[in-house]
Amino acid sequence: MTPLDGVRVLEVAMYGFVPSAGAVLADWGADVIKVEHAVTGDPQRGLRQTGTFRVEGDPNPNVEHANRGKRSIGLDMARPEGKEVLYDLARRADVFLTSFLPGHRQRFGIDVDDIRKVNPKIVYARGSALGPRGPEAAKGGYDMTAYWSRGGTAASITPPGYDGIIAPTPAYGDTISGTNLAGGIAAALFRRERTGESPVVDVSLLGSGLWAMGHATALSLHLGKPWKAPAVGAHGSVTNPLSGLYLTADGHHLSFVMMQPAKFWADVCHHIDRPELADDPRFATAESIADHTETAVGILREVIATRTLAQWSERFATLSGPWAPVQDTLQVGDDAQIRANEYILRAGALELVANPVQFDVEAPHLGPAPDFAAQTEEILQELGLDWDRIIELKAAGAVT
Repeated sequence: MTPLDGVRVLEVAMYGFVPSAGAVLADWGADVIKVEHAVTGDPQRGLRQTGTFRVEGDPNPNVEHANRGKRSIGLDMARPEGKEVLYDLARRADVFLTSFLPGHRQRFGIDVDDIRKVNPKIVYARGSALGPRGPEAAKGGYDMTAYWSRGGTAASITPPGYDGIIAPTPAYGDTISGTNLAGGIAAALFRRERTGESPVVDVSLLGSGLWAMGHATALSLHLGKPWKAPAVGAHGSVTNPLSGLYLTADGHHLSFVMMQPAKFWADVCHHIDRPELADDPRFATAESIADHTETAVGILREVIATRTLAQWSERFATLSGPWAPVQDTLQVGDDAQIRANEYILRAGALELVANPVQFDVEAPHLGPAPDFAAQTEEILQELGLDWDRIIELKAAGAVT
């Protein structure tokens, strides 16, 4: 049994952020009904070009990632008949999940008060770009703008002298923010179970971006200076040769993060076949290592450049200190640890990344994303509508 078995979620949302929250809830067992425009559907369905990647035909990962495991109904909320169906769905739902801006929520009659009129106990959850308060609360945005750029990440990771900013991968901030929203919804359901009170849940791309940069932001506010990325080619730590990046013979990198260099120095020396360095007085203590970091970095760079990433990965399998291969989005699919934990799973015809939460050491079941309006008739029948009424709604353009 999954944690949200029996929980019904009504999702009125588009693109990546809020639908990814619905995907997480579906991973956790909720029945998520995705409401899409009766004619055009979720605009995300038309996304074929992402950066240099182009997807032809279906399945389309741009749709599947944030919509797996849901059911879809095509609904025109602007028509009275369509709104009637929406409210009927809301009466039976535990959660109302939306990405619509305040003006559109009011226009379509789906704001908090509207939905609470038909279901006072529903958990109302909103995902926004910039938060529910302040002079810009009604503005829209995407993860590139609100999460990545405004939240501090872009400026903090872009090296000095770089022309422009380092850009995120697709839906980077959307997916993280969606997981935050799913967690908030789960907490709200727990509160409702304990107290009978159903809170309004708000998560924004901006707030999530700030949270992701929380440690660096706290340091900056305390010390009065912004976090700056190291220059291109810089090692990393200026006092620890075992905390930084090293280039391998085949152009990849190894990441060392051994915060106690004196503890791990000798082991590293043996693993790189330089045992004589383990007893070198320059590297005998944390203080002496800090004083000779530049020299140690030079030695490690020279040695690590003699073998490939695969060769070092095999050799460092027994290394006691924390390290990792710097992998790209294709290499992660071959990572035995990722596969052992089922962090990538099959959903229909595609392999998708599972949400990171597991219960009872079990991976979630990922269902494929629904075709546009694929479950319209099924959902309407669950509401008790007969075929005559369904045909009437279709003829009126209220449903697809």
